Amino acid sequence: MPSIDLPHGTVRYRVSGPEDATAPPVVFVHGFLVNSTLWTKTADALAAAGVRSYAADWPLGSHTIALGAEADQSPRGIARQVIAFMQALELNDVTLVGNDTGGAICQFLLDIDASRIGRVVLTNCDAFTNFPPAPFGQLFKAFRSAKAIRALMAPMRSAAVRHSPAGFGLLVNQPLDADQTRAWVEPCLSDPAIRQDTARFAQKVDPEDLDAASKRLGSFDGPALLVWGAADRFFKLEFARRLRATFTDARLIEIENGRTFIPHDEPQRLAEEIAAFQSV
Repeated sequence: MPSIDLPHGTVRYRVSGPEDATAPPVVFVHGFLVNSTLWTKTADALAAAGVRSYAADWPLGSHTIALGAEADQSPRGIARQVIAFMQALELNDVTLVGNDTGGAICQFLLDIDASRIGRVVLTNCDAFTNFPPAPFGQLFKAFRSAKAIRALMAPMRSAAVRHSPAGFGLLVNQPLDADQTRAWVEPCLSDPAIRQDTARFAQKVDPEDLDAASKRLGSFDGPALLVWGAADRFFKLEFARRLRATFTDARLIEIENGRTFIPHDEPQRLAEEIAAFQSV
């Protein structure tokens, strides 16, 4: 897995798809306490369609290279890290794709500098003041302490707990892989520096700041596609509809029975929608 040195620190990432792809590049942004493997099946399906994509392990709790106290771990700071990643790899006309917390990061990115973005795809994600959604607000408050993170994450050593409603179970409607979810939680379980990075992100989550950024999405002049799981308990369809109304040019596709992790549950469908969206 290659890595790249950015101003804020080192980031690992995966590249899929042909080097000579003519379609616009895709950059994925995952959410809190997962890593780039959330996108693997979607990226593989896009690669088969001739689309090149980039999936980084963003510093949101499941990254394996700590950034340290000097890195800006605010949501806007993470958005600037994504921008730096695209600049370093000289990616332009990017299709930016976000899920969960990563969708909020995408909105901050559009608010800061959308010059490298050609179009955006948001799957179930934070929007407006729903950042984080209930009941995760209390969890994020607890995660402001690195010591608390260690205690809260300890039960997640068990795959049964990770895949239960107390873990990732309510976010999916397809079975989870124990090795994959172990990799999602292991960095916070084993590395104090990763816990510090994670705590600094949780400390900076501000729903009012996202609300302002969400309401300014009309300033983005590219098209937007919302691929939304209709059965999500946390990111309900009303947020997708509000986002659609906020963008200047947006379309909403509802995925029946879909939950939060659309890239996990519907990777082929998501890839097809992204590929079709790029050709419009």
